Amino acid sequence: MSVGPARGPSTTGELLPGARTVRTIAIVSPGAMGAALGRAWAAGGTRVVATVRGRSDRTAALATGLELLPDLEEVVAAVDLVVSICPPAAADAVLRSVIDAARATGSTPLLLDANAVSPDRVSGLADRAAAAGLDLVDGSVSGGPPEPDGDTMLYLSGVRAAEVARVPALGLRRRIVGDRVGQASAVKMCTASVYKGTTAVWAQALQTAEALGVLAPVLDDLAEELPAQVEGAARRVAVAAAKSGRFVDEMESIASTQRSAGVSPELFEGMAAVYRRLATTPLAALSPEEARGLTDLREVLSRLT
Repeated sequence: MSVGPARGPSTTGELLPGARTVRTIAIVSPGAMGAALGRAWAAGGTRVVATVRGRSDRTAALATGLELLPDLEEVVAAVDLVVSICPPAAADAVLRSVIDAARATGSTPLLLDANAVSPDRVSGLADRAAAAGLDLVDGSVSGGPPEPDGDTMLYLSGVRAAEVARVPALGLRRRIVGDRVGQASAVKMCTASVYKGTTAVWAQALQTAEALGVLAPVLDDLAEELPAQVEGAARRVAVAAAKSGRFVDEMESIASTQRSAGVSPELFEGMAAVYRRLATTPLAALSPEEARGLTDLREVLSRLT
């Protein structure tokens, strides 16, 4: 969900002595968000590469506009920066594969972990990268996949964050939020708790209203205060259900983050349960692109049974 200019100015920060200029970026993996990030950097003049070896036809189609190489080793060897952006549950496996590729090719790219994981988890990923001789920048995306006229924000933290922030991009703002790995992920855990938590509440409330035969008055009441949200409720719930499998791990990461901050984790353990249930419904079998085409709320709710 996009947030307007009130999020604050873009900040690129100061480069450290010996910092690299990023001229080539790898996207691992080029799904909807990763490919769009890649195109935003490519539009700014940076070479962006990826591989779709072993991936689905959908992923191959989403990677349009990126330079495709045969395998991950060639990708990692060719770049200054490797961007990991994948379902949260796959973050550890992706890092392991990138480290293996870097060792095999003798390359030492900078890493950007842009996954929706907890601060503690990304700190552990950074420790594993450091043990392999690689530096890691923490990143998190707020908003939808970048578009030329969009408002997507990339939050960054870590001692080398400025190297990433200074890469030109079209439709992608960048903001450095600190010099410690974990701070950018902390932003994501807090904002996603509002955005995706609210969507889970909408799904629960509307499905309950439909089951009890009071959907029309519930929508009328909500429309008095939240007209735009009511108008877009069908698409919002449908897309969330289509992505629900990956959201389970994200909700659990939010609960872990809140626990570590001294905040009760039970709410987002419950949100994880909501998305775990949505992942068993027919809507979960749709691609996000297919789900965006659903605009009839009663049809969407019928597919949540």
